[in-house]
Amino acid sequence: MALKDVRSGQRNEQGIETVLGLLKQQFGERFQTGQAFREQHAHTTTYLPSQLPDGVVFVETAEDVKAVVSACAAHKVPVIAFGTGSSLEGQVNAPSGGISIDFSRMNRVLQINAEDLDVVVEPGVTREQLNTELRDTGLFFPIDPGANASIGGMAATRASGTNAVRYGTMKDNVLALTVVTANGEEIRTAQRARKSSAGYDLTRLFVGSEGTLGVITSVTLRLQGIPEKIGGGVCAFPSVKAACDAVILTVQMGIPVARIELLDEMQMRACNAYSGLSYAEKPTLFVEFHGTEQTVALQAEQFTEIATECGGDSFSFTANAEERSRLWKARHDAYWASRALAPHLNGLSTDVCVPISRLADCVVETQADIQEHGYLAPIVGHAGDGNFHVLILFDDKDPEDVARAEAFVARLNTRALAMGGTCTGEHGIGQGKMSFLEQELGGAVDLMRSIKKGLDPENIFNPGKIFPMTMSLPNA
Repeated sequence: MALKDVRSGQRNEQGIETVLGLLKQQFGERFQTGQAFREQHAHTTTYLPSQLPDGVVFVETAEDVKAVVSACAAHKVPVIAFGTGSSLEGQVNAPSGGISIDFSRMNRVLQINAEDLDVVVEPGVTREQLNTELRDTGLFFPIDPGANASIGGMAATRASGTNAVRYGTMKDNVLALTVVTANGEEIRTAQRARKSSAGYDLTRLFVGSEGTLGVITSVTLRLQGIPEKIGGGVCAFPSVKAACDAVILTVQMGIPVARIELLDEMQMRACNAYSGLSYAEKPTLFVEFHGTEQTVALQAEQFTEIATECGGDSFSFTANAEERSRLWKARHDAYWASRALAPHLNGLSTDVCVPISRLADCVVETQADIQEHGYLAPIVGHAGDGNFHVLILFDDKDPEDVARAEAFVARLNTRALAMGGTCTGEHGIGQGKMSFLEQELGGAVDLMRSIKKGLDPENIFNPGKIFPMTMSLPNA
């Protein structure tokens, strides 16, 4: 990861000028080219520099999306889909300029099929909005990346989060999509059936493609029943290794834990200060169980035995909804809590994922790296999946400090790959991790380029993300 890798691409000035005129004429006030609008649609939540689009269209229907894509395709102008802008690797940047499609007004829940446990939504629906609308049905959508992200964005980045250890990631919970392709046509990738052997699995192809293959216009999601009982709590451990060992045993014994989150000593100190908590500043697991009263009690008892065997402190269990909400709000605020440790510094949030048997090794070696180089870098992880995040705090105005932060991220990714892991468990590649994708998958990236070329021959969909491609420009 390096600033030099986030470079501007070729701009098709003539095509952009033409498309700006066409979209202004067609969409009126729903098309904006003002500086403030453009800045809002290029911000990144890490230190990568913003690269602004030339215009923003606030679409309201799939027909609007088709019209924008058709105009851009005809004049070879980039298209960048925008949900809430919560991605972490520069996915919404516009390195070659172009048009940002804002989905905030395509936020309708189209069809709730309670009997089939599925729902069809427009891409601008947010996670919290969806669960609010589902509440009276006794169902919920379990994927929780922390941010109140849009469903379309979550599908595009193959998001997961705290509940993934039990409910899977977006790839496991998206049943079908409708997508506008490079020729302006809207296609359906699958039906609502729970399984199919009909042709290529196009749904999985578009889930995680980060907007580089097409623009999502609807998402069909798998739902779950709201558990009869939810309980959980906190358990501190003498070391990160002891906490990771408890996670490994919990998963290997088949205990259906819903969430099991690891926070290291520095992260616990940050959360205590930011959220007004008073937990021990030791490596800690936040744990939650879903089920009936009997099964939750049994799972808590089994976890307590494992924690004790691994040297953990007494497991503080609660089924009180208010106490649980306070606990998980503190977990979701971990990013801001970490930033508050040094408000004058910027933060670079990065993640890796390793096989669960190597989780302890990877976290312990990463902590040693942090201590050796004197970084301020809390660790928090979705430990049940072998996925953890590091927020390294640094001075983004000091080139030497930027280089140190980038060197740390490079070592972290190399370490994870050496252990059979991946350079990103859930943040995606975007601009920030392009070089590590090549390191991870080698020649498979060439196959990805071939797929991209076949579906998007002019490279208009979110260019400059995942892997380098050359954008075709018209002859002068």
